[in-house]
Amino acid sequence: MPTSTREALVAAATDLLDEGGPERVTLREVGRRSGVSHNAPYKHFTGKQDLLAAVAARELDAYAEALRAGGHDGGLSRAVAAYVTRALAHPARFRLVYGPWPAGVGQLGEAAERAWTSLVETVSAEQRAGWLPVTIGAVRLADLIRSTVHGAVDLELGGHLTKHEHGPASPVEVVEDLLAALRRD
Repeated sequence: MPTSTREALVAAATDLLDEGGPERVTLREVGRRSGVSHNAPYKHFTGKQDLLAAVAARELDAYAEALRAGGHDGGLSRAVAAYVTRALAHPARFRLVYGPWPAGVGQLGEAAERAWTSLVETVSAEQRAGWLPVTIGAVRLADLIRSTVHGAVDLELGGHLTKHEHGPASPVEVVEDLLAALRRD
């Protein structure tokens, strides 16, 4: 339950995004769904792009939380599975977050930094615990894992994830295979 008008507006925009992508989101409809005047969204956001940046920032914070919640005691696989599951459940949000953004969207950049930091810290903790190799630095290894996660999700959303005689690979399985290969080092 949103606790402020701004949160209600972001929640309404998120619902609209889930229903039909960014083109479905209008400040007028967001205001209507939030039960406020059609001008009220402009008191909180400079325009649609600013509102969508708030949606993307909130989604990045949810991804960071999934990493923090699952990424301890060798739980990177659990954390990544939660991350992938969320991305597949909300493809329009995933595409919004990882699509192109103009420079200067402050809250989005800050949320991206928090999510990135959560991943690097999780990878670093797993390296210190001996679950991931230290032959690659934590930042580079986090980039490898993030690239694999995003690539696997994007391929799945596009219907292009490789199917083979042993059955279809899910994005979670692709990332688990990468982590298992890394743990063999």
